[in-house]
Amino acid sequence: MTDVSIDLDTEARVRADDRAHVFHSWSAQALIDPMPVAGGSGATFWDYQGNSFLDFGSQLVNLNLGHQHPDLVAAIQEQAGRLATIAPAMANDVRGELARRVTEVAPDGFEKVFFTNGGADANENAVRMARLVTGKRKVLSMYRSYHGNTSTAISLTGDPRRWANEPGDGSVAKFFGPYTYRSPFHSSSPEEEAQRALEHLEQTIVLEGASTIAAIIIETVVGTNGVLIPPPGYLNGVRELCDRYGIMYIADEVMVGFGRIGQWFAFQEFDVVPDLITFAKGINSGYVPLGGVVISERIAAHFDTVMFPGGLTYSGHPLACAAGLATFEVFDRDGILERVRDLGSRVIAPRLHEIASRHPSVGDVRGIGMFWAIELVKDRETREPLVPFNAAGADAAPVSAVAAACKRDGLWPFVHFNRVHVAPPLVIDEDDLVRGLGIIDRALSQADEYVN
Repeated sequence: MTDVSIDLDTEARVRADDRAHVFHSWSAQALIDPMPVAGGSGATFWDYQGNSFLDFGSQLVNLNLGHQHPDLVAAIQEQAGRLATIAPAMANDVRGELARRVTEVAPDGFEKVFFTNGGADANENAVRMARLVTGKRKVLSMYRSYHGNTSTAISLTGDPRRWANEPGDGSVAKFFGPYTYRSPFHSSSPEEEAQRALEHLEQTIVLEGASTIAAIIIETVVGTNGVLIPPPGYLNGVRELCDRYGIMYIADEVMVGFGRIGQWFAFQEFDVVPDLITFAKGINSGYVPLGGVVISERIAAHFDTVMFPGGLTYSGHPLACAAGLATFEVFDRDGILERVRDLGSRVIAPRLHEIASRHPSVGDVRGIGMFWAIELVKDRETREPLVPFNAAGADAAPVSAVAAACKRDGLWPFVHFNRVHVAPPLVIDEDDLVRGLGIIDRALSQADEYVN
């Protein structure tokens, strides 16, 4: 790891510039004080005061290959020296090669990629494609979801970040997805949850009017809103409903694609094939902004002689694509997918279940690969959440105390509502992974104090 030194003068300057001039997302500007970050390496980053932190959220679950991966950095440097940028209307070697590599790991019948700058505009353009091909307007999405902050994407989003942006796209309708631990369908097993969730979805389709619905968009594994693993048969049932009613199935793989659960695309774990696949984040660990839509043949063919009315100045940016190609090389050379599956099943799963057995504040642990959630409760019997839905300020104090304890012990956690998520870089050393889980274990004693 790079030497972590103390540089208080630089920290003061960085903090002053940030507070005076940077307008931060999802924040009341006068109520935040972002930590100045000096550097990072692998699964660790550090501040100017000499404090280092295990990055157990991979920043925004995008830093799959960690901070400053030498292969990604070298690829960007080499590409910058050769051709820093070129318009998307041109053919470019790294852009074309990356598109080919993406289609090679996608299911048969996916041969085209439309590159975007990130996940939100990937979802925007996937929806646009579905609407144009079907001639229908409406899109269904889950209440527990996040699909981005652009106009249609925030309307597709189910979580509270949508509220302040309403009214949005009026042709978006919501439905309840499966959530076995807090079943909205009063199910008693994962199989029953899948069946009842599919019955609910079909009723939503009927009542909204199948003839009006262009697409259903689903995060293959719901990310920020719970790390919700689809129960057996659910996604296959969604596929069957889409086929029966003439609806496109869009798989949002922005957070869980490119290795997060040990597959190139998470839907491959569930033996289902969508019509459109959106991606971003892990395609190049966010080193240069990049996202995209992988397009099935029948949708791509629609635009063979009909103009697609969409485009972005930086679509398939060469620097971003160079980092994407390097990502494929690292995954292949270092066996990243196999590593994720091994560490997830051998280290994370048993350790989290052992932690849950000792902490009365832990109601549920769930996950797959290197994507897990610890759901915190006041009462295991009633499953009352440790903090209210969308808690803020004093209401969020119990979870804030857990997060603060993690940070004091050298781990930067990903917390959301009443959950602590475990999503470290896929390249984290096993010793650091075990150490990080130990830090969370100790921090949960803070939550235990609030248990009824």
